[in-house]
Order: sequence, then structure tokens, then C-alpha cells
Amino acid sequence: MKPWTKEETDYLMDNWGKVSLAGISKHLNRSENAIIVKKNKLGLGAFLEAGDYISFNQLSRALGHGPVDTYMLTSWVKNRNFPVKYKRVDKNRFRVVYLSDFWKWADKNRNFVDFSKVPKNSLGKEPDWVKEQRKIEQIRATKIHITPWTAAEDESLKFYLKQFKYTYYDLSKMLGRTCGAIQHRICDLGLKERPIKVDNHIKWTKTEKQTVLDMIQGGFPYQLIAEQLGKSEKAIRGKVFVWFKTESLDKVRQILKG
Repeated sequence: MKPWTKEETDYLMDNWGKVSLAGISKHLNRSENAIIVKKNKLGLGAFLEAGDYISFNQLSRALGHGPVDTYMLTSWVKNRNFPVKYKRVDKNRFRVVYLSDFWKWADKNRNFVDFSKVPKNSLGKEPDWVKEQRKIEQIRATKIHITPWTAAEDESLKFYLKQFKYTYYDLSKMLGRTCGAIQHRICDLGLKERPIKVDNHIKWTKTEKQTVLDMIQGGFPYQLIAEQLGKSEKAIRGKVFVWFKTESLDKVRQILKG
């Protein structure tokens, strides 16, 4: 069997799952069996004929996750109606996702997918809203820490709490952590001090409410909405729940569209 050239290997890696097995075979002038053997050595995923769908595992990796697991089957498929279908290739049965179905689902679950981790057009032609959503996620990533808390941050948190003059929103801006993360850290450290409460009796203006609605429709997360209004995430969540009986921004967006 003749050795594979770098050009042939690159072509196989670039087109596996995009061009049909027969098409690859014809282009490289190699048998389908030889191509399958080579793709196994390269660790390429399960083959699906070229078209408008990919395997669920391929999609999962494209979104920055690992192989599909029990969590995804429950949280994505069962709880959020992720559009998985099945296709048989030879004697094997694969979970597949049609890209058109995926983008419809993604539009309804924008806050569930981090598009900053998804390379542009890696999942076919993207809807217009994805470009803006990717920017929003990138902005959010620069404004918030997702790394473990350091000893210095813990000491700062303790110091600020003992001043008894900072709200969750104030601490969030000073520490670069979400209000939820701060709340959890206070509990983890067993601290007795708490941030001061915001006066919930201050009425919201029509402009503030409209800003919240506009930003929800624009795909912004709670953290950036709170920053825009100068209020805590907890306050925003509470008000959204009062208005729509749910805190899920994706559900609220669908309500607003309706």
C-alpha cells in the first residue's frame, strides 16, 4: 500500500465529514477501506455523508465541550429539546444534528451556548445574530474572572465586608466576580458579614425597564445588564421574575418575540 503524502492527509482531515466517502475516495484515488483505516489512525470522528448535518459528538466538540455524556443527554436533549436525530452508517447508529435545526435551537438558547468558543463559520453559515452574540460573550469574558479564588481575593472580600458599606453590585465591580460567585464564596468561607442591602423600594423608571428588555432581546447576560444599569444581578433577576415569572433570559426572549 503506497504511503500517504502530507497533501493527501491534509485533504482527508479538511474534508472528513464534509465530502462523501465516495468523493474522497475518487479525489485521492484510494479505496474507501484505505481511507477509513487512515481516518482511524488520525482519530477522526464517525463519518457522516456530506450534507447539512454532523454527529452530536462533533457538534459537542465544536461548541467547546468533550464527547456527549449523560449530562448533555439530560440537560440539552431532555430538558431543552436539543434537536438530535439518528442516522445509520453501515452497521452503526449515530446521533446527528442538522445544522439548520441547531441554529434554530441556538437562537432560543443563546445564553446557554458560549459562542466566543465557537470559531466563525465552523458550523456552516451563521445567522446574522451570532456575530453580535459572540462579541457580547467576548466582552463578558474580559469583565469577569472564572478562575479559582486566590488568597488575596479572599482577604479583599473579607476586608470589604467588614466595612459594612458595599452592596453585591459594588463588590462585583471591585473584585471582578459575579454577584452569585461572591455569594457562594461568602458561604464557602463561612463568613458572617454580608453586603448591605439595596433599597428595593426605589421605583424603576420606564427607561430602566426598557433598557432591560432591549438588552435581553439583544442577547446580553445578567452581568452586563446589571453593569449597564448600575444595579445588582440579584435585583435584575428579581425584577425579571416579577415581570415574566421566570429568570431564564432565553425564555423571556421568546416571550418578547411572541
